[in-house]
Amino acid sequence: MKHKIKLRDGTVQAVQIIATTFKELKVWLVKFKDGKQAMLYKSGNEWMQRIEDFLDGSLVMIIGNYIDGIDQENPPQA
Repeated sequence: MKHKIKLRDGTVQAVQIIATTFKELKVWLVKFKDGKQAMLYKSGNEWMQRIEDFLDGSLVMIIGNYIDGIDQENPPQA
């Protein structure tokens, strides 16, 4: 499903977020408009990405918080 994420600088980034499983772990595949993608997962209260992914730590946190809102069926508005 496509979502709009509001970044810290005020711009809005369109991303596609797909929930799936990887080795029995719930993960979220985030696809960007430029074709890049990253896999996020949550450990306790902390959002993380695979070591080979490229996202800045603050962007991981922003997208993770957005996903938390989706999981609560009340996504934050962009």
